[in-house]
Amino acid sequence: MHTLVAPNFQSIRQTHQQPLKIVVLGDSLIYGFGDPEGGGWVERLRRQWMSPDSPGHVLYNLGIRGDGVKQVQARLEHEFRHRGELKNRVPDAMILSIGVNDSARLGRPDGRNFTEFESFQTELAHLLDQAKQLCPVLFVGMVPVDEAKMPFLNCFYFNHADQYRYKEATRLACHKRQIPYLDIFDLWRSRGHDWCVKHLCSDGLHPNVAGYQALLHDVLHWEAFNHLSEPILATA
Repeated sequence: MHTLVAPNFQSIRQTHQQPLKIVVLGDSLIYGFGDPEGGGWVERLRRQWMSPDSPGHVLYNLGIRGDGVKQVQARLEHEFRHRGELKNRVPDAMILSIGVNDSARLGRPDGRNFTEFESFQTELAHLLDQAKQLCPVLFVGMVPVDEAKMPFLNCFYFNHADQYRYKEATRLACHKRQIPYLDIFDLWRSRGHDWCVKHLCSDGLHPNVAGYQALLHDVLHWEAFNHLSEPILATA
C-alpha cells in the first residue's frame, strides 16, 4: 500500500559483505524528541543493530529539531562527508524524513506556511535529486498532529489539511523518482483519532514513547526497508 521497491537496493546487498553505512536525515521525527526511554525510532533501531547477538548495519542519526526541507538540503553532504567511517565518501543508503515543519502556519491558523508550498516543491525536488545521485534513498513520511493541541510553542499552527497537502507533494515527488515512500500520515490516521492521540506527546506534535515504538514497527514491516536491511551476507 505504501511502498515502491527500490531498484538498486538488491544489488547493493549482493555486492556488500560488510554492514551497510546508512545515514538518516530529517527533523525531530528522526532526532527522536519525545522518547526519553529509547531516543526515537532511529536510535532504537541503531541499538538493536549494535547487539553482538544480532549485528546489523551502521546507522548515523542526523536529525535536527525544527529543520525543514531547505535546512536538510543545505547540510546534506557536509554532514556525512566529515563523519567517522563516512569521511570523504558517500553512504551506502540514505533515509530522509521532513515536511511537517514546512507545513506549519506561522502566528495564526491562517498565517503563511513556514515554507510556501511552491518553494517546498522546488526545494524538495532538489533534495531528492541530490540525494539519489549519491546513493539509494528511502523516505519516511510525517505523523499526523493533534490539531486540538495547537499552537505549538504559541506560534506554530499545524493542521491535517496542510500536512496532507505537503505529504502528498512529497509522495508524488518520490514516486516520480522511484524513491520508496512510507506514508505514515495515512497509515496512522487509518488507525483512528484516539489511537493517534495516544501515540503523541502532550504537545500534540511529537510521538511519545509508544509512538516511536509504533514508528519502528511500521518501518521494520515496510517491504522497501526490508530490501535494504536483509541479513548481512557472511564474509568469505
